[in-house]
Amino acid sequence: MIKIYGIPNCDTMKKSRCWLEANGIEYDFHDYKKLGVPEKNLKNWVKQTGWETILNKRGTTWRKLDDEVKDNIDETAAIQLMLDNPSIIKRPILESGKLLLIGFRQDEYRQLPGQLFSTQLPLEY
Repeated sequence: MIKIYGIPNCDTMKKSRCWLEANGIEYDFHDYKKLGVPEKNLKNWVKQTGWETILNKRGTTWRKLDDEVKDNIDETAAIQLMLDNPSIIKRPILESGKLLLIGFRQDEYRQLPGQLFSTQLPLEY
């Protein structure tokens, strides 16, 4: 089963969820605003991809941080920051077994492992 993590009002989340639904792909949605970030999952994502991949430095949450916080960020500080402020995590994060996708790029979604899908998925958004 696919699980997708993020915030419901995020435009990128909406695109991702629409793409999955349009292609008939079932998924569970984990809402950071209501459920928080699962610490175990976050640490696993960081281990797999590095904290720099998951921390969104382009968003408003990052820009509003004090320069001292931004200048002294490391893995431990980044994990705590993401646990405290889930909106600073890149979205969506899609998990399915060993598969982990950060962000929404149609070319990556189209290449999801064959065992998840029975047909080619051509839809665009």
